[in-house]
Amino acid sequence: MTRHAAVERAQKYFDDGTLFADVARRVAQPTESQNPDRAAELRAYLDKEMRPTLEALGFTCRVLEHPRAKGPFLFAERIEDPALTTVFSYGHGDVVPGMEGRWRDALNPWELTLKGDRWYGRGVADNKGQHSINLAALKCVLETRGKLGFNVKYLIEMGEEMGSPGLFEVCETHRDLLRGDVLIASDGPRLLAERPTLFMGSRAIINVDLEINAREGGHHSGNWGGLLSNPGIQLANAIATIVGPTGKILVPEWMPAELPDSVRRALADCSLDMADGPAIDPNWGEPGFSAAEKVYGWSSAEVLSFVCGNPDKPVHAIPPRAWARMQLRYCVGVDPEEVVPALRRHLDRLGYTMIELSSPRQDIAPATRLDPDHPWVQWAAASISETTGKKPAILPNLGGTLPNHCFSDALGMPTLWVPHSYAGCSQHAPNEHLPVAIAREGMAIMAGLYWDLGEEKTPPYRA
Repeated sequence: MTRHAAVERAQKYFDDGTLFADVARRVAQPTESQNPDRAAELRAYLDKEMRPTLEALGFTCRVLEHPRAKGPFLFAERIEDPALTTVFSYGHGDVVPGMEGRWRDALNPWELTLKGDRWYGRGVADNKGQHSINLAALKCVLETRGKLGFNVKYLIEMGEEMGSPGLFEVCETHRDLLRGDVLIASDGPRLLAERPTLFMGSRAIINVDLEINAREGGHHSGNWGGLLSNPGIQLANAIATIVGPTGKILVPEWMPAELPDSVRRALADCSLDMADGPAIDPNWGEPGFSAAEKVYGWSSAEVLSFVCGNPDKPVHAIPPRAWARMQLRYCVGVDPEEVVPALRRHLDRLGYTMIELSSPRQDIAPATRLDPDHPWVQWAAASISETTGKKPAILPNLGGTLPNHCFSDALGMPTLWVPHSYAGCSQHAPNEHLPVAIAREGMAIMAGLYWDLGEEKTPPYRA
């Protein structure tokens, strides 16, 4: 009954095909939350797959719902002793559309397929494969020790791909039921495919639309050129005052006041030398920052779309309208309520009063981050290192966005995410896949973490 035995059992669970069978059953359920015709599949995933799996591990289960949610939530708990550490975990069983017919080699998105050193299937990386790894590792520790040695609360959501409507409200309403001492869950990508990773929050997103409506209809550029304002030129120049020619943000309120020392120290160990991605433009973004600092410690602003005139068939006329959508990804230190007002002040000060602003995003999830020096972070990093012999990458927050604020803010817990995927996994696209090596190592990592949680040597923090 040792840590080594638990890790070995977890790897055997992978090697003998049991994990593959678990994930295959789950991938086979087309839980497309963005497809109204699949609403019954969302409930079936919880009732027919997750509830039996969790109940077999000694969990008691109940369904939680909220009027804003696009699907139900399954809450499960296994309480061995209220005096023990209580771990909260989370996963989502909904997926984006399968995009049938667009996968390589005629692969079926609803059939898990081993091809080379990868598992292919919709949800295998986001997020069915990831929470399947965690549940399987939990089972292996339970079977090895005969008990866990800690308490577990689990929440499975079925609307994450719709923006998690209702999740924050469920967490607020059921705070006492859900709250634990720490969140340990899995989503998102590793820093690099070969490097175990911890991240403790996420950047957030605000989209802003900029529009100029100068007049009714276009006017001949030969007759009116030089006399009428051109919305495309005006908008292009305005955007150039928001983001400079090398991607530096020029609106102070869109950036944090500083990069904390603890964040800088953690990111100094994180190289973004990704062989499976496009070449990084070294002179793009915040000057003087490393690539990791730009993605995980700072804000980035992008122009997602720009429309002026008729792009498909230009005519010799001054267009009456120009429109652009910009996106700000920001981290802790930026006030989301100030993003649009600050832009309004900036544009008015420079004379761009003709630009109308609107933000199409209704629910703004704030950025979150746990300090990399937090004791729970150091504890988890030590556990992962012991299991793998590798120093994990410690990211203060994910470069992308997930609903971490529901757990860090509504439930008041330290949040640790241990991703079992990588940036090139093709999530949200055809050919979504999970490398075999990451899945197998993920089983070992989680078995080691769960074993260590039961050793009663965790940080002395209680929610």
